[in-house]
Amino acid sequence: MTCAQSAASRFSGVPNSSTKQLTLLLGGARSGKSRTAERLAASSHRVLLVATAEPGDDDMRARIARHRADRPAEWATLEEPRDLAGAIAAYRGEYDTLVLDCVTVWISNLMLAGADVFGAVDALLETFEHGAASWIVVSNEVGLGIVPATELGRQYRDILGQVNQRVATRADRAYLLVAGRALPLERL
Repeated sequence: MTCAQSAASRFSGVPNSSTKQLTLLLGGARSGKSRTAERLAASSHRVLLVATAEPGDDDMRARIARHRADRPAEWATLEEPRDLAGAIAAYRGEYDTLVLDCVTVWISNLMLAGADVFGAVDALLETFEHGAASWIVVSNEVGLGIVPATELGRQYRDILGQVNQRVATRADRAYLLVAGRALPLERL
């Protein structure tokens, strides 16, 4: 089996509920993360999409509307900008697969609210551990570009990088999305 065949066999969708897994999809803006998450979840019967964005301006309202229109009508949607652990826990047992789109916006929401980011991440991962559903978690990789010019931008980049590492440590599978293609991220 070639390396490409091996990667393709690992990137074949969400396992059934008896083999719960956490899959992390990382990438830059417009890299194909959300579409890939939707494709992976498409084989599941009961899907909960957890959206973290708030419609703060016209551009964000348009993005949210586009995402709503693109996702399958039979999926349930939970829109929660900050208390993911609490909101998701209320749905425990109702879904086979949960798609969290996205950690990037969630962390921004938490930081701007002055919340305990790492406590919230730990609570979220604990919620995954106590549930039966497989999760597909979407997050941006923002550490590959230039150093942000502002202190807040640098703090955000650093905190999101640490959060992504925490989620990746727990993840059963992790992929970097580039131009709509997935590269498996191996543990060393």
